[in-house]
Amino acid sequence: MPLINKTRSHSAVPGTDLARLRLALTLFFALDGFVFAGWVVRIPAIKEQTGASASALGLALLGVSAGAVVTMTLTGRLCRRYGSHLVTVVCAVLLSLSIGLPPLTHSALALGAVLLLFGAAYGGINVAFNSAAVDLVAALRRPIMPSFHAAFSLGGMIGAGLGALVAGSLSPTRHLWGLAAVGLLVTAAAGRMLLRCEPLTPADRGRPGPAAPHRPSGRTRGLVVVFGLIALCTAYGEGALADWGALHLEQDLGASPGVAALGYSCFALAMTLGRLTGTTLLERLGRTRTVLAGGSTATAGMLLGALAPSLWATLLGYAVTGIGLANLFPVAVERAGALAGPSGVATASTLGYGGMLLGPPAIGFMADWFSLPVALTSVAVLAAVATVIGFATRRVTTG
Repeated sequence: MPLINKTRSHSAVPGTDLARLRLALTLFFALDGFVFAGWVVRIPAIKEQTGASASALGLALLGVSAGAVVTMTLTGRLCRRYGSHLVTVVCAVLLSLSIGLPPLTHSALALGAVLLLFGAAYGGINVAFNSAAVDLVAALRRPIMPSFHAAFSLGGMIGAGLGALVAGSLSPTRHLWGLAAVGLLVTAAAGRMLLRCEPLTPADRGRPGPAAPHRPSGRTRGLVVVFGLIALCTAYGEGALADWGALHLEQDLGASPGVAALGYSCFALAMTLGRLTGTTLLERLGRTRTVLAGGSTATAGMLLGALAPSLWATLLGYAVTGIGLANLFPVAVERAGALAGPSGVATASTLGYGGMLLGPPAIGFMADWFSLPVALTSVAVLAAVATVIGFATRRVTTG
């Protein structure tokens, strides 16, 4: 007989429990961004340590993607069986331990193997804590999903900044095992808090209807995929700007390496600020108008960022794009989870992560065929697509 966590209805949960649950989930979102960013900034050092060629490193890095995508498709089932709180804590432990493994490898093959584990933990925790967050959004009846993703962004900025500071003084081994220690300490504190909170009624069973596990209809599954496409369009832009934004500034606009590095910083900071104000925006405009305004803003911002002839106009375009894209992913994941529970979150997250993987190589191919500025306009095109999808699904996203 499967082990199923007991759940309580939203109205039966004290406000203090909901506040404790929100704090615990916020800590896990921030930890996820912090650990992942810490790994990213040490990739050059790990490449040198393993002696991997650029192509071999690229294949090894696919381990993160493969592990994440495979685990995302399975984690929805695990959340249904064991509860999203327990799955979140277990994945956080695995994430914290696996971040220390890359410095112990000395070949691209070994690196790819440990990154497969790291990617599995990363994909699993993303589905698990987003599923728990969807249930909390339903319980509070407030659109607080952007605040969790803002915590992820803030954690990432802190992790990247710390990594930049210690890169010259600490070896990758000491740095990443230090992150592992921080991760385990945060997991011990936040995990205890999270496991003391009884799981809420899953979002897809929070609506009137039978208490038996919900089997999404064909129409529901189709809508989940549609919201996943919004997540894909958003994540495509994040991946594209992370990998190609600085090169555009340096190669096409003559910026120095230091100034070019500001490009993604402007984008990331603007996205973080947009998510910090996302709840207020959603409460005032509702989901549909937020998606339409965000998609339209991102479209205009990226057209400016890709085609502007001056450096500062391009930086402004990057920032506007970050503000526009900020709340599209949280809204898409929340809607998918409300419709189909953890499996909906898993589908939307997998599509979104696929968009982040698709962006950089797609931009590269288009840059070869046309030019990098033209290739970057594809971010604007997909932001416009997200806007159209948001309009087409306005009856589902109303509220």
